[in-house]
Amino acid sequence: MRATALIVAAGKGIRAGGALPKQFQPVAGLPLLRHAVQHLRAHPAITGIQIIINPDDRALYDAATQGLDLPPPIPGGATRQASARAGLEALAAADPPDLVLVHDAARAFVPCTLLDALFTALKDSANHGAVPALPVIDSLRRGNGHFTASVDRDSLWRVQTPQAFRFAPLLAAHRAAPEGATDELGIALAAGLHIAITQGDERAFKITEPQDFIRAQMMQTSTSFIPRAAAGFDVHAFGPGDHVWLAGVQIPHSHGLIGHSDADAGLHALTDALLGTIAAGDIGDHFPPSDPQWKGAASDRFLAHAATLVRARGGTIDFVDLTLICERPKIGPHRAAMQARVAAILGVDPGQVSIKATTTELLGFTGRSEGIAAQAMASVRLPA
Repeated sequence: MRATALIVAAGKGIRAGGALPKQFQPVAGLPLLRHAVQHLRAHPAITGIQIIINPDDRALYDAATQGLDLPPPIPGGATRQASARAGLEALAAADPPDLVLVHDAARAFVPCTLLDALFTALKDSANHGAVPALPVIDSLRRGNGHFTASVDRDSLWRVQTPQAFRFAPLLAAHRAAPEGATDELGIALAAGLHIAITQGDERAFKITEPQDFIRAQMMQTSTSFIPRAAAGFDVHAFGPGDHVWLAGVQIPHSHGLIGHSDADAGLHALTDALLGTIAAGDIGDHFPPSDPQWKGAASDRFLAHAATLVRARGGTIDFVDLTLICERPKIGPHRAAMQARVAAILGVDPGQVSIKATTTELLGFTGRSEGIAAQAMASVRLPA
């Protein structure tokens, strides 16, 4: 099933202070919106990301998302409800996904475990949607200047985003909803949809006030990290075909590469390098060639899976380096496309991806043009 994340980023965020709308203000050197995109992109089940902005903020958006290979933004409305509706209608008019996750850009640090719970809940056909929430643990009291009455906190929840839904029912609910809704959960419940509660996470807190930026900055910089680096290596032989896949890019060629999947030696080497940084075995442990479901599979799924495992450990991908070893095809004309594709799969900046090529001076199997080899390095930071 295809799942699109719809990030609502059209507001001004006045309460957060600062000279810019809060979604474009920096945290740990990157705009808040960019953090939101990278955290969602880290999950392999999310197949597309679409952002809704105030058209007046287009220059800020372009700067914040440079190099992320996103579709053009959707113009938002005067309210959050109108902006989300505009995003849903734009998806419906193009190629509507099966699932949609509506997310606030101000909740920029969503962990993969929160997203896992949403997708698990949507596997149940009885659920039209799923929303993460945290139980209220503080005592609640009513009062106006003085306390008057207590409030039973049982069954009370603090609702977060992204809120995940089957696309068609949510669109219908939005079209029928009156003005004044604050989130998709309220619209869905008013339409009688069945919405599951999933486990929220304090890391998915919403930046609203100036002090929230301090909290976010501390969360990003105060953790003690251990650097890890690991290598990966892969080889595939040439066989019949008219193209090869290398580093996620299809290249016309006189031969294909032989393999159980698409035989992308570059992505396979990168996958093993990332798995090595967390001592998680190798690509064959996670995607065994004996399993028919991986026959002909696109190798970007393997690399995205490895990146998800790193982030599930609280890790940050700092840099990856890939060297392709072959006499042909020529890599140079495709290097920029490879760099952009690997960066998109990993959810990092293209500047964090190095693509190189070399030959073996006509020596060995690569020198005889019998196949292609690839070696990769990856460096990450893991919480101590």
